[in-house]
Amino acid sequence: MNLSGANALVTGANRGLGAALVEELLARGAGTVYAAARDPRSVVHADPRVVPLRLDVTDLATIRDAAARAGDVDLLINNAGLSGAGSLLTGDPEHARAEMETNYWGPVAMVRAFAPVLARRGGGTVVTVLSALSWAAAPWAGSYAATKAAAWSFTNGVRVELREQGTHVVGVHLGFMDTDMVAHLDVPKITASSVAAQIVDGVEAGAEEVLADAPSRGLKQALAGSPAGLEV
Repeated sequence: MNLSGANALVTGANRGLGAALVEELLARGAGTVYAAARDPRSVVHADPRVVPLRLDVTDLATIRDAAARAGDVDLLINNAGLSGAGSLLTGDPEHARAEMETNYWGPVAMVRAFAPVLARRGGGTVVTVLSALSWAAAPWAGSYAATKAAAWSFTNGVRVELREQGTHVVGVHLGFMDTDMVAHLDVPKITASSVAAQIVDGVEAGAEEVLADAPSRGLKQALAGSPAGLEV
């Protein structure tokens, strides 16, 4: 996909990877970049190509409004995410449900709303930010991992469904990234700007999958072996 002059929408664009994606898209010559967030006032940018957009991926009304407002989108990036519920056996079940609403049902609702928009624009591209935990046995993050595994399955399925209308679908996997979500963890982390650059490289190259770091590449290879190889 040629991003020069293309219009993009990024969910969760007010911080972390979302903000880095906005910057990367601008650097690659994108036209309009809709920076979506629950509170659009949290998106502050001097570049006139950036359009703050109110959008909550768990609120269908705001998704419909966004699809009507951003009817010229060529690239949809499902980046908004939620974590923190921990174990599915001992964690807060209400927070686990909130994770599923955001990390799985959010991308589902976004793709359902924007697939017709992309079709009218000639096909375009959908990117969904997943996780290396999509494939990992991680009891300390069992809820989050389950949501990302579900989103990975959806990404693979919708890739086939949208192929006929010419829409390309990209799944992104990564381990720990230096953002607020994992600020409390003392582990090696990849930078958000590095992940953003790899995502946009993948979009431009027509890749179906982006494995952004060593943990994601290692776990993908481990899928062919014993389930014990997926324990982290």
